[in-house]
Amino acid sequence: MLTLATTTPGEPEIFASLQGEGPSIGRASTFVRLSRCNLACEWCDTAYTWRFAGDNRPHRDALTFERTDNQVTLNEAEVAGIIAALVPDRLVITGGEPLLQGAALARMLAALDEVRPGMHVEVETNSTVAPHPALAARIDQFNVSPKLTHSGNPAALALLPDRLAEWAANPRAFFKFVVASEADVAEVLVLQQAYAIQPERLFLMPEGRSSDVIRERSRWLADSCAKLGLRFTDRLHIHLWGDTRGT
Repeated sequence: MLTLATTTPGEPEIFASLQGEGPSIGRASTFVRLSRCNLACEWCDTAYTWRFAGDNRPHRDALTFERTDNQVTLNEAEVAGIIAALVPDRLVITGGEPLLQGAALARMLAALDEVRPGMHVEVETNSTVAPHPALAARIDQFNVSPKLTHSGNPAALALLPDRLAEWAANPRAFFKFVVASEADVAEVLVLQQAYAIQPERLFLMPEGRSSDVIRERSRWLADSCAKLGLRFTDRLHIHLWGDTRGT
């Protein structure tokens, strides 16, 4: 069984859209958003996947969500069927932290290959969880987003040396760092050097849940990327549809 986020109570957050971030930006994709996360970013724009009533981990909005309205559990074959009915041939598995459900995801992808073989599959991860071996064998691209100090997560939880070294050595992994200040860029450079992350696999992305904030930060961040030889990524979906579910 898979535990998914919802768009409205009882409706799983599975939808067709454009990938808004990272190396596949602009590509038509089917998205599956899973529920639950082992980290708690203060600026998280999908807090409805983890900050349920009774969870007091900090978040800038200080909102809590009812679990029964924001989670739904489906069997793997049912999820595969919903994905197969949508047009895009690229699947993005996001969250929350999807790799917490690695074994179930592997079963879902096996079921998907029976009805819609050959889909390109991306997984978005916060870098702290090793992929289940059966899942890793089927993934074409990992979008790895380690959480910096400004996320509010202790480094002992968010920046695990063994995990980061393994991702840096994985040619299918692309790093995407969320940046709000020049201090964040400096922190990224330390991590890049420590783990020998190749510049062509490293993206800097402005933190923000509105176009105004993203554009303001993009101006100086784009300049920084040009000077440092790193890649810049926008948040296209925010500009197009705002900070909304199912987009």
